[in-house]
Amino acid sequence: MIDYGDVPRFERFGRDEWAALRAQTPLTINEKDVEALRGINERIDLDEVTAIYLPLTRLLNLYVSATQNLHRVSATFLGTIGPKLPYVIGVAGSVAVGKSTLARLLQTLLSRWPEHPRVELVTTDGFLFPNEELAARGILDRKGFPESYDTRRLLEFLRAVKSGEPEVSAPVYSHVIYDVLPDTQVTVHQPDILIWRV
Repeated sequence: MIDYGDVPRFERFGRDEWAALRAQTPLTINEKDVEALRGINERIDLDEVTAIYLPLTRLLNLYVSATQNLHRVSATFLGTIGPKLPYVIGVAGSVAVGKSTLARLLQTLLSRWPEHPRVELVTTDGFLFPNEELAARGILDRKGFPESYDTRRLLEFLRAVKSGEPEVSAPVYSHVIYDVLPDTQVTVHQPDILIWRV
């Protein structure tokens, strides 16, 4: 066990304290936008976006800008022109806790910052093996567990995006038919930010 002494490892904020960290971050969406982004049985509204998500996107914007600046000054120092590298934000959590709504809200809000207009969203669902393959392997009942994913393809996708390749494609999963859509891809074009929804 590491003893940190009197140094706190976590910061705690009340709702009002956190909301105040929004500072002058403008609200760039309206109630109709929130309604379109909201998932089934989600209760999020514009007040929640203002109090919780705007401070969060302000903080993320600071991280993204600092990281982009670090890449620029490093390239200048080395005398090179490196590829545009995305900032990757992972969104993970239990089933049906609002990950998709969170990811869509972050994508919408972050894409409206002038420093990083291209924000792409990709989910790990597309990297599940198709149901036919899962059945052939005898693991259809393990869908969603680590062994049900095409991990090699998933890692190749992330490597290609992080390497700055101009276009990288990922498979798409349908929650209507609960399977990977054959011959359907989503293409990522050198995003400023990649939101990776697990």
